Parts: sequence; structure tokens; C-alpha cells
Amino acid sequence: MAIYILIVYLLLINCYSFALMGVDKKSAKKQRRRVPEKRLFLLSAIGGAGGTWLAMKAWRHKTKHRSFTVGIPFLFGLNLLLIIGAVWLIGMIVNS
Repeated sequence: MAIYILIVYLLLINCYSFALMGVDKKSAKKQRRRVPEKRLFLLSAIGGAGGTWLAMKAWRHKTKHRSFTVGIPFLFGLNLLLIIGAVWLIGMIVNS
């Protein structure tokens, strides 16, 4: 059961971060109020780095900001390590 909750959480957070990057790109083109970079990094740090990174590629957004071109792939790797650890821990609990 816990693994399903993790999967749903990751799908939702990544879809949200992907969509938010799209909203920010649209706002940038129309010179409107933007999504704070802190929010984009926070979403990436709590599991949404894949969605953010995919959005960077899909919309060519934030690709000239070194903090994003280095930070988001780093957070993606960290997300992967944490997911692997969580799956391992869930497996240990289920099998005990």
C-alpha cells in the first residue's frame, strides 16, 4: 500500500512542477507576475525534479540559469537516491 502512495505522490508532484514551469514560461512571455524560483526549487527538492527538468527541456525554460542547469539535475539525482531508499525501506518493512 505504501508503495502506491509513493507512486501517486511522485506522479502528482512531478506533474505539478511540470505544469508550473509551463505557467512560468507563459508568464515570462507576457511579462506578467512570475513563479518564484524558490518555489520551483522547493517542488524539485521534495520530489518534483523530474517534472521540472522535463519542463526545462520541453519549453526551453530556465536553461540559461546556471542554478537551474546544475541544481535541477543534482536534485533529480538526490530524488532518485531517496526514492530508492524509500522503496528499499518499504520492502524491508513488508518482508519482516
